[in-house]
Amino acid sequence: MTPANLILRGIPASPGIVIGRARVISDTGEVQNSFRLVYTEEERLAELERFRLAVEQAEEDLLRVKEEVSQEFPEHVHLFELQLMILKDQMFHKDTLRLIKENNLNAEWALYQSFEKVKNLFSRIQDPYIRGRVQDVDAVYRRLLGNLSGWAPQRYLSSSEPIIIVARDLSPAETTQMASSRVLGFVTERGTKTSHTAILAQSLEIPAVVGLDNATRQIANGTNLILDGLTGRVVLEPGDRLLTTYQTRKQEFETFKSEVGRSSELPAITLDQFATQVLANLELPEEVQLALKYGADGVGLYRTEFIYLRQRQLPTEEELFEDYRRVVVAMQPKPVTIRTLDLGGDKFLSHLEYAPEMNPALGLRAIRFCLREQGIFRTQLKAILRASAYGRVRVMFPLISSVREVWEGRELLQSVQEELTKEGHPFDPQLPVGVMIEVPAAVTLAPLLAREADFFSIGTNDLIQYALAIDRGNKQVADMYQPLHPAVLRMITLAVEAARQAGIPIAMCGEMAGDYLYVPILLGLGLNELSMNAMAIPVIKHVIRRLTLREVREMTLQVLEMPTVEEINDFVFGQMQQRFPEIYRFGSALVGTS
Repeated sequence: MTPANLILRGIPASPGIVIGRARVISDTGEVQNSFRLVYTEEERLAELERFRLAVEQAEEDLLRVKEEVSQEFPEHVHLFELQLMILKDQMFHKDTLRLIKENNLNAEWALYQSFEKVKNLFSRIQDPYIRGRVQDVDAVYRRLLGNLSGWAPQRYLSSSEPIIIVARDLSPAETTQMASSRVLGFVTERGTKTSHTAILAQSLEIPAVVGLDNATRQIANGTNLILDGLTGRVVLEPGDRLLTTYQTRKQEFETFKSEVGRSSELPAITLDQFATQVLANLELPEEVQLALKYGADGVGLYRTEFIYLRQRQLPTEEELFEDYRRVVVAMQPKPVTIRTLDLGGDKFLSHLEYAPEMNPALGLRAIRFCLREQGIFRTQLKAILRASAYGRVRVMFPLISSVREVWEGRELLQSVQEELTKEGHPFDPQLPVGVMIEVPAAVTLAPLLAREADFFSIGTNDLIQYALAIDRGNKQVADMYQPLHPAVLRMITLAVEAARQAGIPIAMCGEMAGDYLYVPILLGLGLNELSMNAMAIPVIKHVIRRLTLREVREMTLQVLEMPTVEEINDFVFGQMQQRFPEIYRFGSALVGTS
């Protein structure tokens, strides 16, 4: 019997509080006990046919769900397009066929081996957003395994009463079906805040807690639950007192969310009429609709890595052009800033092979890799330039640490422009070229770099890591990753001053830009363009519209006199809690991740 008021803790993935009974879903299609070898040609052909039929059925199911979703949630169609692409991916689909043919494996075990290979590849990628895409591969894997094993992936979806799903994991397809069912929310054992399932739940406003270990074992079917998607808590068999507390908290949050939502379409202008731009960080073309939904003033960072990671062949100029053009056209007339490739050779699924690096973060990546592999870089620059004919485009080079890198990047860009002119392709000849300020060297060289750049964009994720010598993925030192560290604030100040002296714009596109607690200090330092996860935009605009430039400058002057990060944190957090108690209480639940 479950004790009353038992509290389990997971990761808050989608904000909201719901109260209802648990519907526990157990997968029965595990692969561990399905290993066997096939010996005859007849058996191999039978396994190949079983896998072919499983893929065919999965494709039909995904196309059907995609069509259903496109009617009500067109901004999420890309999730199913991505899974359809994974379904036929060489490393997934063709490798499974090869293992059946060459290693005499049955279809389930060959599929499992292919999935493990792809999963291991993604696990080596540092970017948490890209690394999280392995969950889309997992969703396809589970769908195929279900087809091979005979259990259906849609496992729960009729109920006469409101329910809270408890499962090992859920696919995006299953999540979209919740929007039109009596599912109040869900708890999963797997998942992260950046998984497509979590992002989808946020957009559909389905409260969710993920990463709760052994949830399907700890929670019995029919258990009364409170699911708190604000904190990641799941309360089992809550008593009357706790129920009353959470019902009050639920109402307060709904009121706050409604108020913040009204700010999303309004301009981000302070009370004393200082205008700022609040833009979105994007990964895929299809995310533009979410950015527009949340009121983005443009795209401040379009990451271009995923198209290189999702296939073994390098993308062609046409594929890249179409990818970028879709974003530019959809955002028109708002600006789109495209970051050139920020990966190293060891991260490609392609034929490129490099020696393993002891520390990839300090190795051949970003602009260094692009200048080494100029064929790849030229193809991307051509695609970006061609897309610039369809709207307002800016390009920026990542991980710049010397003026020469900017010179060489611009020289290649000029050469590509000449090539496009000969080919008859239109482009913007005045395409703005920006430099990302991500390493201490770029900060110290900022006055020189500003002479060569049309704009700056500060990438705080790397800048903080390099400035403080902190690997935030290392649990031993992760707590030392402090955005308000005096050294970080002084570096931002130097970059802003260099941009001001040169008369060029300066933006910030790292996670720091999307945290409402830091907004007053960033405005006070002189930044007036912030780019972030689209979900954070309404909260950030809400904060900006309730500040004055005068008060944030006064706060910032005080902060810059403080010698320790502890003192700065206490001051800033205290000021924000006093000024915005409701945002301090609920704001982090609505900003997602950048």
